[in-house]
Amino acid sequence: MNEASLPPELAVPAASRLSPDRPNYALICAAHSAALEHGESGYMDPVSGLFVMTAQYLWSQGSCCEKGCRHCPYIER
Repeated sequence: MNEASLPPELAVPAASRLSPDRPNYALICAAHSAALEHGESGYMDPVSGLFVMTAQYLWSQGSCCEKGCRHCPYIER
């Protein structure tokens, strides 16, 4: 497990997982940012209603799970 804080540049999702061209990109990023600010492990996606794990939570796991998480901090950028 990685106890260190998430590097700030990894709080923004990789374009391969969430394209900046996607409709509602800003809304989704705002929900993620709010969850990070409150120390939550995830948030309800404002578009789909599905639970999405935050980059900080995924970072704390220590490695990529290979499941295609939207905010995975371990993938190539």
